[in-house]
Amino acid sequence: MDPFFKHFRSLEEGLTRAWESVADGWRDLIGRSSGALTYFTSAPDSGKDAPQFPRWGMLAAETWETAHSIIIRVELPGIAKEDLNVSIDGNTLRIRGHKREESEHEGRFYHLTERAYGKFERNVHLPRDIDSERAEIAYENGVLRVILLKKEPVPPRHLDIP
Repeated sequence: MDPFFKHFRSLEEGLTRAWESVADGWRDLIGRSSGALTYFTSAPDSGKDAPQFPRWGMLAAETWETAHSIIIRVELPGIAKEDLNVSIDGNTLRIRGHKREESEHEGRFYHLTERAYGKFERNVHLPRDIDSERAEIAYENGVLRVILLKKEPVPPRHLDIP
């Protein structure tokens, strides 16, 4: 076999393995964080000189349950407490908010813009029936924490056949 062809074949196999590894990483990232990808709508009064920030941003969440409750934590960096609205609709925790950008952009030349700004809505599916009347909520250091108590289970009822 020609040495040039042998090196070319080796390089081709290495690139194929590298591409497969990158593709696997992207599939894993998208699979794990697809719910965290959140669309931000820009404010109509941003102005023509405002930089074009990304429209998509990450609002990562985690949800777990204990014997008596469901706990949800959502990272909301850079968002003021006053700009958040949290509600429960059925088995969905709905988080709406507004991440405000700095109003002054004159004289700035952005080299990197990865932060999204604007209004957003993030929905988190709740895994079981909860008692929304007894919800506890806290917001500290850019992390929203919601504790929802589970509804009391209804015991099975025996039906007599007439």
